[in-house]
Amino acid sequence: MSITLFNTLSKSLERFEPRNPPIVKAYFCGPTVYDYTHLGHVRAYLAFDFIKRYLILRGYTVIHVQNITDIDDKIIKRAHKEGVDWREIADRYTKDYLEVLRKLKIVVNVHPRVTHHIKEIIEFIQLLIDKGHAYVAPSGSVYFDITTVPDYGKLSGRRSYEEWRQEEEFLAEKRHPFDFALWKAAKPGEPWWESPWGRGRPGWHTECVVMSTKYLGNTFDIHGGGQDLIFPHHENEIAMAEAAFGVKPWVKYWIHIGYLTVRGEKMSKSLQNVVLAKEAIAKWGPETIRLWVFSAHYRKQLDFNEDALNRMSELRKKMLRAVETLKRIVNTTPPNFSLDEKALNALRKLEEIELRFHEAMSNDFNTPQALAAINELTSMVFRDIEPLDNHAVALRALSLYNEFDRVLAVLEEALQEKVNIDLELVYKLVDLIIRVRTELRKRKEYDLSDKIREELLKLGIKVFDYKDGSRWVFERS
Repeated sequence: MSITLFNTLSKSLERFEPRNPPIVKAYFCGPTVYDYTHLGHVRAYLAFDFIKRYLILRGYTVIHVQNITDIDDKIIKRAHKEGVDWREIADRYTKDYLEVLRKLKIVVNVHPRVTHHIKEIIEFIQLLIDKGHAYVAPSGSVYFDITTVPDYGKLSGRRSYEEWRQEEEFLAEKRHPFDFALWKAAKPGEPWWESPWGRGRPGWHTECVVMSTKYLGNTFDIHGGGQDLIFPHHENEIAMAEAAFGVKPWVKYWIHIGYLTVRGEKMSKSLQNVVLAKEAIAKWGPETIRLWVFSAHYRKQLDFNEDALNRMSELRKKMLRAVETLKRIVNTTPPNFSLDEKALNALRKLEEIELRFHEAMSNDFNTPQALAAINELTSMVFRDIEPLDNHAVALRALSLYNEFDRVLAVLEEALQEKVNIDLELVYKLVDLIIRVRTELRKRKEYDLSDKIREELLKLGIKVFDYKDGSRWVFERS
């Protein structure tokens, strides 16, 4: 089953074929660290994490580079406002960003920081100057000359210079008002580094080209980021890289993540409608947030909604109960693989669920449809598998949860937990307590039977009463 994805560059679905399989080289735009990480950032990072994890599930080895912009106008402004050194601002919010990623189980292979790559940035700018694509202004700033790139605008579709003029602040020293800065001459009170053109610091667009190519080479497979980065940031990156390296396309696939909104408006610090990631994680937990982001297609808008997060929390609890139910069946039933018709039908349904999951993820990483397949698996556990009490069927269903969670990463503790006690004995003891409680209910001694249920719940064992008896599962938070 081939994987297709929507390429912003071609504006169409394309078959995914990396340059040197099974290696996939990917760069995703990281944060400018001048404030705490919010859920808008998290939505983008998680959406790409699901894509990466699915590629790994399908046998690819993904090299994931994600930058940290630790020098920028916003960082300098924040430092001046607080009366502290700019490095203190960068370090404070870098620490927050990395802690958020750790809690959300997002692993990045290389995390380059701009200030650690000044030498490479200067060398890259000089290459563009030597090739006639950039020029030094009287102030010592260096600008990229857009007119040297005939196909500028191919990513965003912006072809009119009038459109670009509206995006760029006019500076008299530019040859053209739509040229952009590669190197910014130092102003009084700002941090600077020495360069052939005088003291200054890198321009934002330059950084990502230099750091991505340093670790991934002059061409690579995937470049990603939020949809707000298509223009001008990613457009400018393409112009610089292809001019400097003489390669087309510089990046084969461009992936862009939809906005996180609050009541229809993009979540952003400028609109003061942000929900901080650390606060959301503390309230709902990282697994619930992962499920919530997974529930929306990466290219679609996702609106922040507390009810939706609460529903995802309940869904995860149901999934955990299903996993515990399957583990109990596997641990307490004999491994007899001679199957009757009901068991065979259940196994066929499981194969169909697995196929639906992969069809969804292979079709431009359609996580909502993939989640629907996972939800069907969970429903099937309680509806079809638990009554069968069949070792082979339960084992196969458990293997699907393991497979799907390599992408989701919301059930790891339950699936990987190592128990150093006799599980069969534990299950028999709980079953004995349940039988005693059932007898109490028959005698209408409800106060005592309710007390037993409450005490079992404190131990993490939840009891469900039905007309034909009671069942129990391990309940996890």
